[in-house]
Amino acid sequence: MNFLKNIFWNGEQRRIRTGYRLAGQFILFIGIAAGLEKVLSMLGSQTDLNSDAPMWFFLCLGGISLTSGLLSTWVVGRFLDRRLYSNFGFHLNKSWWIDLGFGLALGGILMGLVFTIELSAGWLTVTNVFYSKNPSLPFFVPILVFFFVFIGVALSEELLSRGYILKNLSEGLNFRAIGSKNAILIGWILSSIVFGLMHLDNPNAGFISTLNIMIAGIFLGLGYVLTGELAIPIGLHIAWNFFEGNVFGFPVSGITVPSEVATFVKIEQTGPELWTGGAFGPEAGLLGLGAMFLGMGLIAGWVRFRSSQNNSGIYLLLANSPEKNI
Repeated sequence: MNFLKNIFWNGEQRRIRTGYRLAGQFILFIGIAAGLEKVLSMLGSQTDLNSDAPMWFFLCLGGISLTSGLLSTWVVGRFLDRRLYSNFGFHLNKSWWIDLGFGLALGGILMGLVFTIELSAGWLTVTNVFYSKNPSLPFFVPILVFFFVFIGVALSEELLSRGYILKNLSEGLNFRAIGSKNAILIGWILSSIVFGLMHLDNPNAGFISTLNIMIAGIFLGLGYVLTGELAIPIGLHIAWNFFEGNVFGFPVSGITVPSEVATFVKIEQTGPELWTGGAFGPEAGLLGLGAMFLGMGLIAGWVRFRSSQNNSGIYLLLANSPEKNI
């Protein structure tokens, strides 16, 4: 009886073990999202991400993603993990907000670099500026709406993929034979694989795009691994998506521009899909991949600089006080 109990329950930690917590969080997230999407479908016609869906539809989708992520993680964190919400990466001190600003700046700069290279190579043509498909709306209305949509998506995906999954995997894999740092590395890779698979059914997705999104998970997770906070990943994720779609007019992970969206720059792409990513967007191309690797170097440099300023040194997620075999 004790043996069976120990399979599910960690007596020392007084909570169920990692795998069951991860499963519980996934089930709850899917349940909340499905319920909210059902309500949304009752309010309007069924639409997909590449149709001429109204702007409010995308705003609702962003709200559903955010609500599902925040609520499911709070419930599971409170009752299964038995930890404070802030411990998922939300210690909102001055340093946290500075790192968020760095992430926002980095995401915009990297996507601007991708745009500049494609423009210089003749792989895209700028056909319009300050473009809106709905001229009856002020230009900045859809711009702000989609900025909030990307905030919701980034908060939800970073909280789930990094704050919850990566943290719990790093703890659960922390056997003596593996060690805390290797457990973090394995958890980092596994959570990035999950992140890539989450985008498998996106429009225009394929093997290459899914593989590159897994690498994007490594890219986004680096700031969390080095600081234990979600500030850099969230800022980076928001700015990358926003600049990609609403500033430079690229597809965002396969999702093309809906009817009421606005972009600072409207483009037509003609370059080689291997480099540009084609209909999926820069994440599926070599330029996007290069931007990710450059970004990882800049994140590591930023964290080292910040650590030297604070005399604290770079530290790994959970490396100071890991919880073992839970």
